[in-house]
Amino acid sequence: MEYFIIVILLGLLIFLLKNRRSLREEEYYRQIIVKDEFKRTIALGLYQRFCKEVEEKKYSSTFLKNNPLEFEHFIADVFKHKYGLEAFVTKSSGDFGVDIEHGIGEDKVLGQVKCYREDMGYETIAILHSNMVKQNVSKGYVVSTAGFNENARSYAEGLDIDLINGMDLVEMWINHKSPIVKTIEYQPFINDKSDTINM
Repeated sequence: MEYFIIVILLGLLIFLLKNRRSLREEEYYRQIIVKDEFKRTIALGLYQRFCKEVEEKKYSSTFLKNNPLEFEHFIADVFKHKYGLEAFVTKSSGDFGVDIEHGIGEDKVLGQVKCYREDMGYETIAILHSNMVKQNVSKGYVVSTAGFNENARSYAEGLDIDLINGMDLVEMWINHKSPIVKTIEYQPFINDKSDTINM
């Protein structure tokens, strides 16, 4: 009977130690995700992935490189989960300042996306707001891989237009319905001096 209790206690102790290590690794991973440096790096990567090149460049097959029109589809996929509606990407030319439409009728949401390397001004927001008024839509959003200047933020106040900068976009992409975090496998660093990294 004593051996049985010892075996059970040892099993419980091993379980608790493994669980504690797993929780430490998960906490470490969570800290990486929420750091601004990580988000800023990924935001720059998204800009590079979708930016319009002035001249054609060759890239390694390791990298993803898409054109700005594909950026609209990328955003539509991520934002379907934010707004809970099906997304429709408008035609590439003559869209009058609306790149994406979500839903219909009273629930309709209009979106404009820009792959910019500098903070955006108010002009794009004004054009989107004009379309919201024309279509009798009460909700909209503007996405920039960079950010928004003070004029843009001031202009958008009270218009029910979400301004989503590059860091916000990264956060949404990481946490949307098929989270990117599920595609990343975290392995603790192992060196010659020890079996695991101290966290």
